[in-house]
Amino acid sequence: MANQSRRDFMRNSLLGLAALPLGAGILSQSAFAQSLPRVDPDSDEAKNLNYVEVASDASDHAQYAEGEHCANCMFFQDGNQACQLFPGKSVEPEGWCQAWAARP
Repeated sequence: MANQSRRDFMRNSLLGLAALPLGAGILSQSAFAQSLPRVDPDSDEAKNLNYVEVASDASDHAQYAEGEHCANCMFFQDGNQACQLFPGKSVEPEGWCQAWAARP
């Protein structure tokens, strides 16, 4: 009986140690996510996608349709307001760009 409990202790300890790097990675990623800089609308990457911070400002763009904005785009990440098209940057939830695609 004592051997079984010792084995359980060793197995659980090893599993716990193996999970530490994963947990640390998740925590540091969450902390980083909160401090993402906003996309500069005047940057080349933003201009290439016709990014605007207020979707209605794109009403004269041929691809824009009412109701489209970053917050309902498939590339938008709710937790940190990041956009997959602008790596390492966040976007305005009410913004828009020509790559907008509806969430599935």
